[in-house]
Amino acid sequence: MNIKLFGLSIILAGFSAIPNTYANSPCGVPELTQCPTPIDETLPDVKDMLKWNSRDRIIGFRNSYRSYPADVFKHGTPRPLTRQIHDMSSVSYTVDGHSYNLQEYVERNKVVALMAIKNGVVVLEFYSHGNTPQTLWTSRSVGKSVVSTLVGVAIKEGKIKSLDDKIIRYNPDVKGTVWANVTLRELLQHTSGVEWDENYEDDNSDFSKLTQCEALEESYSCVHDLVINKKRGIKTTPGKVWAYSSGGAWLLGDTLEKAVKMPISKYLEEKIWKPYGMVSDGVWQSYVKGKHDSGAHGFNATLEDWGKFGQFVLYNGFVPDGKTILPDHWVVDARTWSKAKNSVNERHPDGSYGYAWWNNAVPDSANNVSPKLGLSNSETMWGMGIFGQMLVVNQQENMVFVQWSSWDKATPSPLAEPLETSLMFNAITNRLKE
Repeated sequence: MNIKLFGLSIILAGFSAIPNTYANSPCGVPELTQCPTPIDETLPDVKDMLKWNSRDRIIGFRNSYRSYPADVFKHGTPRPLTRQIHDMSSVSYTVDGHSYNLQEYVERNKVVALMAIKNGVVVLEFYSHGNTPQTLWTSRSVGKSVVSTLVGVAIKEGKIKSLDDKIIRYNPDVKGTVWANVTLRELLQHTSGVEWDENYEDDNSDFSKLTQCEALEESYSCVHDLVINKKRGIKTTPGKVWAYSSGGAWLLGDTLEKAVKMPISKYLEEKIWKPYGMVSDGVWQSYVKGKHDSGAHGFNATLEDWGKFGQFVLYNGFVPDGKTILPDHWVVDARTWSKAKNSVNERHPDGSYGYAWWNNAVPDSANNVSPKLGLSNSETMWGMGIFGQMLVVNQQENMVFVQWSSWDKATPSPLAEPLETSLMFNAITNRLKE
């Protein structure tokens, strides 16, 4: 299909130079077996990531693997997805009495790549603004959903005994801090009760400080001290109140690494990336190369491999050699939404957050919108990252969606871009039933 760009021209002036770490590598990362494309000549400064404009963000997000220290997770024998592309140009949704087709949706939501997979077959795929099938795009918080899935793998193979274990069983660094009484389940569901300010627009928030730590050449100790700080307080009893926390997600990743005795990237490579037949190498943002990766975000992969990871979740962790490497009922449990305060809200009275997956179903309370149904509502799992990154899995409809975007705001109103995305994906799902 032919989808026009939304008028972005790439301007290189004023961007910072590529870090010296990778300056002599044609791919930006020496270990990659195939160079991603495009390789932009200069990159925006990562310390300003939360303030990038759309032009900077597109270049920054597709070159994130070059902007930070990085660990490569290699593919094995590739098993590409088959294609049977459908014409979706007339598919539309309605908001406040106005209907928008797919091209209008792309322009309104600054979507720069999109894929839909039905029954294991790619039915919709496009790229814009220079992105290609070889582009490695960064996940932002969709990486939390990947780490959550790896926790399931670790439970299946006995490296983690139970989600109800206190994290101190696997991570002695939390001794003497408020984290010591928090369980793995509470980290997964963001119900730790530990203070954390996730504000993306406040330069003094915990998340902004984490971003500044990541701008350092080796950031592990900075992030470690920020999150695992004996001065950090407790706001409420663990398990009672939901509050989104990239600090808690980082700690979950750090605890997983200690439990499996390898970095996130290596565990992903060994357990999923190679066995599942991913098509290309991927890259994980590292805090200490070969030792520590970021648990809150940092997954970089091609659009197809994002989709194939969604397929892995869709099929409950079944890999081509006949093994299932996730526990029984893991995927159902992951989308059993927390009933903690704030997870349950007016839009989603059945809960809005599971094991680092979101419930982004169109709320019953939403007025003057359609179609409300299509992805069977709250059974759909949404991996969501700031500025519009999406990985969507629905087992009932056998559907996976991937979206890369450059929204103007990190987290707009739930009744803005996230609602439109849910409506558009409902409309595509319904078209495929015709």
